Amino acid sequence: MSDNSNLHKLSTAGVLITLGIIFGDIGTSPIYVLSAIIHDKSLSEELILGGLSCVFWTLMIVTSFKYVYLALNADNRGEGGIFALYALVRRYKVKWMIFPALIGCASLIADGFITPPISISSAVEGLRLINPDITTVVPIVIVILAGLFIFQQFGTRIVGGIFGPVMTVWFLMIGGLGFMEILKNPSVLRALNPYWAIHLLVAYKGGFWLLGAVFLCTTGGEALYSDLGHCGKQNIRVSWIFVLVCLLLNYFGQSAYLMDCMGRGCPIGAPFYDMMPRWFLPIGVAVATMATIIASQALISGCFTLVNEAMKLRLWANLKVIYPTNYQGQMYIPFINWFLFIGCVGVVLLFQESSKMEAAYGLAIIINMLMTTALLTYHLYVKGKPLGLVIALGAFLYAIEGAFFVSNLEKFPHGGWFTTLIAVTLFFAMYIFYRARLLRKKHTEFVKVKDYIESLKDLMADETIPMEANNLVYMSMASDKDHIDSNIIYSIFRKHPKRANIYWFIHVDISNDPYGIKYGVDTILPGRCFFIKLSFGFKVEHKVNLMFTKIVEELVKGGEVDEVSHYPSLRKHNMPADFKFIILNSRVAIDDAITPFDQFVIKSYRMIKSISLSASEDFGLELTNVEEEMVPIRIRGTKQIKLERR
Repeated sequence: MSDNSNLHKLSTAGVLITLGIIFGDIGTSPIYVLSAIIHDKSLSEELILGGLSCVFWTLMIVTSFKYVYLALNADNRGEGGIFALYALVRRYKVKWMIFPALIGCASLIADGFITPPISISSAVEGLRLINPDITTVVPIVIVILAGLFIFQQFGTRIVGGIFGPVMTVWFLMIGGLGFMEILKNPSVLRALNPYWAIHLLVAYKGGFWLLGAVFLCTTGGEALYSDLGHCGKQNIRVSWIFVLVCLLLNYFGQSAYLMDCMGRGCPIGAPFYDMMPRWFLPIGVAVATMATIIASQALISGCFTLVNEAMKLRLWANLKVIYPTNYQGQMYIPFINWFLFIGCVGVVLLFQESSKMEAAYGLAIIINMLMTTALLTYHLYVKGKPLGLVIALGAFLYAIEGAFFVSNLEKFPHGGWFTTLIAVTLFFAMYIFYRARLLRKKHTEFVKVKDYIESLKDLMADETIPMEANNLVYMSMASDKDHIDSNIIYSIFRKHPKRANIYWFIHVDISNDPYGIKYGVDTILPGRCFFIKLSFGFKVEHKVNLMFTKIVEELVKGGEVDEVSHYPSLRKHNMPADFKFIILNSRVAIDDAITPFDQFVIKSYRMIKSISLSASEDFGLELTNVEEEMVPIRIRGTKQIKLERR
């Protein structure tokens, strides 16, 4: 994949692309935020101004300060998001850091089940103002969702060029509508004073629990950070100024409209649509629907990226990944696509209306934000920031986000259980996968290569053993040339002796950097046995077969290896040597005395692996020359059995 560095430079095109990619979720929140705040409540000055003041300060502190300023500075070679941040801090070998990463990933994917339905439903429901005879929008929403998810397999390059202009029109539209209402009632600007926010939380009955609705205004903050690698921090920061101004104009405009309605006693439905002139409603609904589709598209693409990073970091089972275009970062994961689609349709059928979906929205995202804060503050600490400053900053952010978390707990029985259940399920699946890999790594034995060099020489010379291949290539867990997996020794000498002219041991390492491929070659036996270490960035596609071929070509050019077939009849005609890859799949020995929990982890791991790609596909190996073997590993000592000979 090519570098995105040109898009990272500040430019008009970069800002336009950023508007189309990053701000869909947070940019469409005005459709439903104030509706959620005033839902089923009598309009009053303290409710309207207090809710608006909370929205303003939330956007300033959580979105602008935490994400646009702090988080964007915590980039991993230009990449952002929970896993990019985890990759930055995991090099310090702090074991507990895996938990915020896994919880954050699980909660963000869970959000993928609710964001498309609530965004699209809230936009399409504007049709009821145009035609009151429309009693339900469920079929329309499901059709739009179906089209959106079907389209994923073709990539977004075809329509990607219109995302920026459409979102620009959207922000100009909502900003203009809001500005016109503010001119009618400028007293709404009093909400800039934080007094109104504090008064709402302290003095208004049930005011604290309104934070669950207020929080919806900043749910796109995590997506903003996750998409850093697509656009670059300068383009994000510049475009955020424009986005923030338009958002605030609309929020203040809706509040000004509500203040007028409070005085006139007019009925209130959805203030976002209510403040539009009647002649403008069809245009407003159409643009809103397009904006919410773009917002949903961005979130789906974000889930693909997140899952792909989890796979590369060995935190999730390998799934089939398709690259429909040659644009860096654009990918399609069929399993995740249809998994999300089924979940989204389930949400629409279960909750029916966006007002009911609001109860399920926000809880998963605030959990994700808390996890990002944990990783972010630790990152600041290890980067040498003063401890007192880090503690104060962490306490400040946790106080605010903790309040949002507690207020969102009120949503749990009303729909929050849905996304929480999904997030908890995904977290445990990922943790079991992670724990199983640790278990396997911990109990995989490594032996010294030097102890088997003479045995290898004798095996190569033993013509009574049929030739397995000219070149025998093993994928190794050992990360240095001095050691090798005991399973590989078992495969070469014991399971079925395998004679070859040249042995290759390849170890694949995933680096903490997002991009780049490096390799090193160590000679174990000159011309006869080599150790290769490949290092891939955690966003790079594994193409071991391609890289290995290039490495062998370099060694042939350097005269380090002879790659003409060693079979006399083929060597006579200068035919190239054959290669055979062997991948060892370990399985716990049936006589192991393992704990019930380890048994559960192993069985769950096998079940998760059943949906994943084979190891050969994951490594990008050609199936025509790959053989997979099952070899035993021992987790604990063999069960003690007393035997008596008669």
